Amino acid sequence: MNASQRAAIFARLQAANPQPTTELEYGSPFQLLVAVILSAQATDVSVNKATKRLFADAPTPARMAALGEAGLADYIRSIGLYPTKARNVIATCNILLVQHGGEVPRTREALEALPGVGRKTANVVLNTAFGEATIAVDTHIFRVANRTGLAPGKTPLAVELKLLKNVPAEYRHDAHHWLILHGRYVCTARRPQCERCIIADLCEFKGKAGA
Repeated sequence: MNASQRAAIFARLQAANPQPTTELEYGSPFQLLVAVILSAQATDVSVNKATKRLFADAPTPARMAALGEAGLADYIRSIGLYPTKARNVIATCNILLVQHGGEVPRTREALEALPGVGRKTANVVLNTAFGEATIAVDTHIFRVANRTGLAPGKTPLAVELKLLKNVPAEYRHDAHHWLILHGRYVCTARRPQCERCIIADLCEFKGKAGA
């Protein structure tokens, strides 16, 4: 895939969705951080259902830390891996209070030092809360990048680095959201919906409908 094809892909995705954003519901960088931690191996829908009540009752690190692991677990019991996530979120709240004045840090190093926060979660927070042009490679982006030929790679990090290199600068900030949404609703895992894909003619997937 050449540079003009890549630019055309993102021009079309932008035209279809000029202001993409996460489907996680949050009211602050802290709430986004918690929602992303909870979203590992869970759907955004299930996370939003749990955090609606949680964020109403415990909107800040101090209020959430006061719940304790058991108290937090009661709110997120419907989410997979909730005991581990409760432990990580409470530990993260305490670190935010002690080391960062209750604020979410704005550097990758400090974010990745928080329990339950890896590179992907840090990238989501840096991009969505702080406006940085990072790309968090989840299962959807990994699939779309490889399937289309946009940024093939064998690991999420390889795909991320290739996307950062291949995505034109003017599209880089929103690329993360466009690719996730495209993978979630169009370029789906079991059967990509090529017949209604707006970039099908630019895609290099050999198994696409009509190929």
